[in-house]
Amino acid sequence: MDIEILKNLVDYGVIFLLIFMSFISFYFFIERIIFYKKIDLKSFKNKKAFDIALTKHLTVIGTIASNSPYIGLLGTVLAIMLTFITMGNGDIDAAKIMSSLALALKATAIGLVVAIMSQIFYNILGRYAETLESLYETEEV
Repeated sequence: MDIEILKNLVDYGVIFLLIFMSFISFYFFIERIIFYKKIDLKSFKNKKAFDIALTKHLTVIGTIASNSPYIGLLGTVLAIMLTFITMGNGDIDAAKIMSSLALALKATAIGLVVAIMSQIFYNILGRYAETLESLYETEEV
């Protein structure tokens, strides 16, 4: 298999995965905000059922926040390995090597952006859930 095809597969595959993860995170964030705005505290029979409803999908957002930097880093490491393979084959053009290394770092950058965005979503939703939980406990008493 040609090195250039392999490089594009690694590069675009990792970036596609990170963009897909960001869409999932954003979708669940919007879904939770809408759910929290429409929630009826009196419709829950007990606190446990309420807690389960409040925290639904938060784990997914938290998982994306914690793992997207690693996926970005994996893309960077694979792209750097392919750059070294290219160098080992005798293709030692300095400009080509530098551009390959710079492009490899974009996977880490995208992974960090997805992680930061997802962590912000997770924190906002976590605080919102805590507030709703306090309201539930206040009405329960």
